[in-house]
Amino acid sequence: MRPAGIPDLSDKVCLVAGASRGVGRGIARALAEAGATVVVTARSSETGRRTDQRNEALEDTAREVDLAGGRGHHYLCDHTREPEVDAMVRWVLRRFGRIDVAVSSVWGGNEGYDGVRYPDGATWGTAFWRRGLAPLRHNLETGPLAGLILARAVAPAMVSARGGLLALVSFDTEAYLGDLFYDLAKAATNRLAFAMAEELAPYGVTAVALAPGLVRTERVVEAGMGGEVGESPLYVGRALAALAGDPRVKAFTGQVLHAADLARSYGFTDEDGTQPERYRPDGAAQ
Repeated sequence: MRPAGIPDLSDKVCLVAGASRGVGRGIARALAEAGATVVVTARSSETGRRTDQRNEALEDTAREVDLAGGRGHHYLCDHTREPEVDAMVRWVLRRFGRIDVAVSSVWGGNEGYDGVRYPDGATWGTAFWRRGLAPLRHNLETGPLAGLILARAVAPAMVSARGGLLALVSFDTEAYLGDLFYDLAKAATNRLAFAMAEELAPYGVTAVALAPGLVRTERVVEAGMGGEVGESPLYVGRALAALAGDPRVKAFTGQVLHAADLARSYGFTDEDGTQPERYRPDGAAQ
């Protein structure tokens, strides 16, 4: 039986990029709870290299999709490389005929972070004039640019079908997030969702940015900070699943949507039965 607030997505073909761990894996699991066919993609594979030498692999997520009630398929893909993304989308369309939902949860901004310092020696919030630009380029490449590359690949099929949902996992940027490189990447992602929505709206395609709060990802738990954050990766995943099953989802196009707000609108909960409040950075409007 599906959890409360989760629709029946058994007729949907969903693509989740950046799904080997973290929020991407949570989204894949939630779509599986709804019965969807879920194609998960990432760079980390049990038969190849692992990003940041981590244990999580793409195949694990595909198996979790099957166990959660969906139909899981995996495809190894570097989402910063346009030819690889184009080839992956062609494979999905050949195999399944369409893509109803596409989600970019690709993010490499924490690669090499040990809980205190980034690979360039900086800490969170180090003044921008004291840092080189290589980390910023990496944040933009593995955040908004990866989202745009995926959107360019799937948009023609959605435009042709006169429908579909494109979601970019981001963060609330109402207030400054405390680190210029991170803040700029997330603000660019939110603006990308808005701009894509403007161009896709005439074709019935919806584009949104999806903002979780502080999430207990594998990296956060390993850093010993799991008790300081309020929600699991499944919470934002259930938010995405609720949107995917809403026939009125077009009303949200172009917006930054918060998992906590959607939980109250649709009635779903986190995996422990709670509804964590929206995270608000210091100084954000209430």
